[in-house]
Amino acid sequence: MLKSASGAFANVLKRSLVPAVRVSAVSVRRSHGGPVESDEEFDNRYEAYFNRKDIDGWEIRKGMNDLCGMDLVPDPKIIKAALHACRRVNDYALAVRFIEACKDKCGNKVNEIYPYIIQEIKPTLTELGIDTPEELGYDKPELALESVYHM
Repeated sequence: MLKSASGAFANVLKRSLVPAVRVSAVSVRRSHGGPVESDEEFDNRYEAYFNRKDIDGWEIRKGMNDLCGMDLVPDPKIIKAALHACRRVNDYALAVRFIEACKDKCGNKVNEIYPYIIQEIKPTLTELGIDTPEELGYDKPELALESVYHM
């Protein structure tokens, strides 16, 4: 009897000291709600970003990283502008790595999209003296060993 009375007293004391908090969950779908940018406006924005004369290596990397984080393959005119920016800051390695990243962004359609990109940017590559990763041999591992299962 004493046990149940003390339990009831503890519950009353707990309710009086701790305020009741009501939590309600409302399902809300949030979207960015910002202005919708057309493909042409997007391309022009990034082309203008990379064509800035005062751009430095960090800003080039930031722009490239932003592009690589998006679900798209950059338009060849954006790639050309980025390659010119790499050349202005004299960063040959960054230019080659960006071409590699663009190839990676092609996903499972690499045999369709990547040759088109190379075809479109080839005059720029020649003008700037930049080789493709394939011309440098970066598409094949340097120290690759034959698989033991195929010997």
